[in-house]
Formats: sequence, structure tokens, C-alpha cells
Amino acid sequence: MGANEESWTVEGNRLSLLRDGPKRLDALIALIDGARTSLRLLFYIFAKDISGRTVRDALARAIGRGVSVMLIIDAFGSEADDAFFAEIIDGGATVCRFHPRFGRRYLLRNHQKLALADEKRVIVGGFNVEDSYFGTAADQAWRDLGLLVKGPAAARLTGYYDALADWTQGRRARSRPLRNALDTWSEPDGPVRWLLGGPARRLSPWARQVKADMRVVDRLDMIAAYFAPNPGMLRRIERIARRGGQARVLTAAKSDNTATIGAARHCYRRLLRRGVRLFEYQPTKLHTKLFVADDIVYIGSANFDMRSLYLNLELMLRIEDATFAAAMRAYFEDELRQSDEVTRAEHRKRGVIERIRWGIAYFVVAVVDYGVTRRLNFGIVAE
Repeated sequence: MGANEESWTVEGNRLSLLRDGPKRLDALIALIDGARTSLRLLFYIFAKDISGRTVRDALARAIGRGVSVMLIIDAFGSEADDAFFAEIIDGGATVCRFHPRFGRRYLLRNHQKLALADEKRVIVGGFNVEDSYFGTAADQAWRDLGLLVKGPAAARLTGYYDALADWTQGRRARSRPLRNALDTWSEPDGPVRWLLGGPARRLSPWARQVKADMRVVDRLDMIAAYFAPNPGMLRRIERIARRGGQARVLTAAKSDNTATIGAARHCYRRLLRRGVRLFEYQPTKLHTKLFVADDIVYIGSANFDMRSLYLNLELMLRIEDATFAAAMRAYFEDELRQSDEVTRAEHRKRGVIERIRWGIAYFVVAVVDYGVTRRLNFGIVAE
């Protein structure tokens, strides 16, 4: 990375922010090209477009150097098939698909994103392998965020990835071993720790921890592209404002899935009444997932909605460090300057029909996959 690199060191880990689409693609290719022994990749979407071919070809080069390559993609989210990956499969790469069976687990999606090289360097965040995640606002690409981690925290993901790969490839993939893996590999303490989300008896490890943090913090700045939590999580946000703290939530004004916008707006009324400030990002489609609570930062794949809190497999890095939190809050302020605040007076002007649409959108987004709801916009207009 160059002279303009935004980096911080926390507990022996070098954290480098990847805020722009082209920079994220460059960093991903550099990570792959720099691998010497192993590559483990995991993405929800892997498209057969220019970016997808660029990443695939970098993996082929790595195999040519003798690097072990494994790729897990979500079968529902990714269009890339075995023919697309034929060269790397023939070269010895393992490519497997997370494919939930019909039944209770049919709606389960592997929403995580990571690229781990040599068990030493990992890139995490909200972005997928698709052209629209590596462009700019001028291209109307997704606004997203990535983080490159170099240090001991990267190595600690290896066991989880391998356990997930074994589970994904198993013929009889039962829920209990998956739940056990989420608990086993989520880290209970430390200033830099991995927290995993997925199907759980109650709350997943990442959701439990963020709930606990919101109980005690005085300041919350949240960027959630998809924002549709349950009433209990909404109350956690409200209580920060009610006890004299500051709670600000930045969501999307534009999306390729307007049902998610309607679902978020369904939550606005009660938050505004209790002093929570709400904003909608204007330049382009928003896909960022960033939560800053006092000196704690969460960054990774999880939205703040029912699917990410209770169902989807998610990967979040929790970093507790005052300097890093201040930097991420400055990032939040930069995004805020490109957003419009939603006032209580303006929100009251919305018509009854529009509110009904928001309520339906909230219900459907809570239980149905984004890929399905993308085709059901309920007449909701993105702004």
C-alpha cells in the first residue's frame, strides 16, 4: 500500500482501511499475488464479470506458484459455476458451495466475506466479488468498506475457516455442529477479536456481544446498509439516547433492493420519537456495515437486520481501541456530510399507503432472502 495508506496498530495487528472500490480490488489482488503457501477465500457473491475473472485469474497464478487454494461461495448468492472455475479446479483448487437443503435451514445464507493468505493476512468487510463492489460513486457502484488485517488475528481465523469448509462439504450437514463452530471460534475477550453470526438457539455470538455493548455505551454511530432489527434491538438503540447519550444511524437512500429501504423506514418513527438521529446516504447505493460504540468498532459482513442478527452466517471483527474508534468515527462524519438527515417532521408527512408498504417490506425482509425481495419493491421509491 502506498503513502496514503490509512493504518493503525492494535495488539500487534496492522489494520489498514480499504474505503474505495478500486483500492479494495487492488488490495485483494495484491493479497492473492503475495500468497506463498495458502489462500482461503469466502464470498457470498462471486460474479462472472470482469472483477470475477480478475480474481479467478489471480488464483490461477497462485496455484501456478504452488499455493494451496480453497474457495467457498454461497450457492444462492453466486452465479459462477464449475465451468467458470474449471482452470483453478483442474489446477488443484477446492471450490465448494454453501448450499442449504430444503427444510428449516433453506433460508440460511453464508453472508461472510474474507480472503486469508498464508494464515498471516486477511481482508474482511462487506464487499463481494462483483464489478459493482469495486467501482466508485460516479459509477453508481456500491459504497462499501474493507479492512486488511496483518498479524496474529489473521491466523486465528484459520481454524474456523477449515471447520466451516468441512461442514460445507459434508453430506449430512447438521445444524448443531455449525452452531458449535460459531461458539468455539468466536473469541470471548481481547481488544481484537472475531465474532461470528449464524443460526443459534437465541442470539449468535456477534449479536450477543453487540447487544451487551449497547447496554453500557454512551455513544453509538452506526452505518447499516440494511437496517431492520427486531423491537428488542431497537430498544437498545433508543435507550442510549434516552439516558442522555448520542445515537446516530446512517442507512441507505438508494439500493438495488428498495424493499430494504422500506423496511428501514418502518423503524424510523419510534427511533425519532426517542431522540435517535437518522440519516440516509445520498451519492450511491450503500452497502457498508460499521458500528462505532464508544471506543469499540465492529466491521465486517453483518447488517443490522433480522437475517444478520439471527440467521445468516456472518463475520465481524470487534476492535476496542480509542485511537482506531476515533478514526472510524471520523469516517462516519465524512459519510454523514454526504447524507440527508431524516427529521421527525418530515417523516410525519409520509402517507398511510406508504407506511403500509414499509410495514409489509419490514415483514418480508425479516424472513425472505434479499435476492427474493430484490424483485419485490412494493412500490417503494428510493430517494
